[in-house]
Amino acid sequence: MMERIQNSLTVVIIGRNEGDRLKRCIESVRAMEPWPGTVEIVYVDSGSQDGSPEAAAKSGVRVLQVGREHPTAALGRNAGWRAAEGAEYILFLDGDTVLAPGFARTALATMEGNPEAAAVWGHRREIRPEQSIYTRVLDLDWIYSLGEFPFCGGDVLMRRAALEAAGGYDPEMIAGEEPELCRRMRALDWRILHVDCAMTGHDLAMTRFGQYWRRSERTGYALAKVAERFRKTDDPMWLAGSRHNLRQGIFWMGTPLAAAALAVGLRSWWPVGLWLAGFGAAAARSAWKARWKSRSMWTLMLYGVHSHVQQIPILMGQMRFYSDARRGRRRELMEYR
Repeated sequence: MMERIQNSLTVVIIGRNEGDRLKRCIESVRAMEPWPGTVEIVYVDSGSQDGSPEAAAKSGVRVLQVGREHPTAALGRNAGWRAAEGAEYILFLDGDTVLAPGFARTALATMEGNPEAAAVWGHRREIRPEQSIYTRVLDLDWIYSLGEFPFCGGDVLMRRAALEAAGGYDPEMIAGEEPELCRRMRALDWRILHVDCAMTGHDLAMTRFGQYWRRSERTGYALAKVAERFRKTDDPMWLAGSRHNLRQGIFWMGTPLAAAALAVGLRSWWPVGLWLAGFGAAAARSAWKARWKSRSMWTLMLYGVHSHVQQIPILMGQMRFYSDARRGRRRELMEYR
């Protein structure tokens, strides 16, 4: 095994048909505050057909490619960190993000002060939250409380020793691979830390309801898979969330149908009006609970609506997982763009 170089950093960028977003991501890495050691950039491509690998290579980045048959983010990240044998730290980025200049140095300082930290992550926010109502509300989904956390997202600084101890990402996970890995890291007494520092800007590029639905379905698929994997352990990660979504998804699918049927039977609009009032009250309650995330009442009300509407496609994603599990089917990458 190659000897680790102290304070060496490999930035692993994964992507698929990222276009100009990838160029912007690479430029942001090169513009980060000086790192106290060697820095290497590796781009791992998952079957792009827009010239992304060639563009990355032309910019001087080391390029790796994973198979097109079953591409996943987990496969790409594993290929990247395992190819960087001499690196002590791995900074994972998605190709549609822009790195904040000071994040890597802040995360390193946190790592040095916490030798038990496997991963450090900061704030990811949308670059263009005004692009659509979907981008506006999903921007708030990136906001989490600070301190020790049970999981991280795709953008994160990780200690290579922790990656090796846990065995890396599970390539069978088509989504939710980061929380699943963090769960195994925590079982080995590593810690996941969320710090108060800008980390990345993200370009969701979501303008259509179909994209919103597919992304939520993917969330549900990951929710069910992680919950099922750890169901019978002493730390049943996401099991409570999975069960909560089953209840909520069924409720929000069934009640409007019941209200509509009752309205037809009674030849009156009051059941539909009553349902709308109830939904509005539930959305307002969720918006109030999320008021610490935004000062915009409009954004918060949209977020309140989203909090309940998303339960239906998330439930559909869960059902897809259980259907695949019964049939022994391997699900392909679930893309929303």
